[in-house]
Amino acid sequence: MDFLAVLREKLSEFGELITPETNLAAPVPSCGDWTLYDLVDHVGQGNRWVVTAVAEGRGDYHGDPAPVDRAELRAWFDDSARAIVESLSVDPATPAWTFTSLMPRTVGFWRRRRAQETLMHLWDAQDALGTADAFDPALAADGITEVFEMFALRMIQRGLAKEPEVALSVHATDTGDSWTYGPGTPVAEISGTASDLLLTLWQRKDPKDAALSWQGNWAAGAQVLAGPLVP
Repeated sequence: MDFLAVLREKLSEFGELITPETNLAAPVPSCGDWTLYDLVDHVGQGNRWVVTAVAEGRGDYHGDPAPVDRAELRAWFDDSARAIVESLSVDPATPAWTFTSLMPRTVGFWRRRRAQETLMHLWDAQDALGTADAFDPALAADGITEVFEMFALRMIQRGLAKEPEVALSVHATDTGDSWTYGPGTPVAEISGTASDLLLTLWQRKDPKDAALSWQGNWAAGAQVLAGPLVP
């Protein structure tokens, strides 16, 4: 998957949401008490954070808050988007600082991570504006893989979640992919489109949502999902 192309596309779509008509004070229900302005600031700061991680090999970047003026905010965000795409347009094997030892510490890690990060936050912004749509199935399936191969394990490493006591099977009905998380034979299975499953893992969709189907011990399976699996 060309994660750099995905990142470029999703950053462009995100930037296009910052218009003279956009209500930057609109709440973003999927991001706690954040407003749309807070979300723009978060994504733009994250872009600059990665640029520093690649160029300077450090993860302690802290930038000034994004401009409040709407036109300046759009220019500020677009500048961050150009900077991260340029930063990551090198050999993906190039060493870079990252926040985890569970994955290769390379530019390739950041291409994938920021593509998935921007994808999810684009959905958050669109959801706040009432325009959210489903993810591309293949991209969503990769996002699910990322959760189980990195984020869920990292949450345990950081002491923010306990290891699951039982296993849960996760099945994407549109891509045919399946994942098992936890020890032993799965006691339950949750199935749905890759998009709906990724939104569920990232706590954007309730596990009880009608779009999702369950088999087996729902309570035990839901407990595995409660993890939390992601930050």
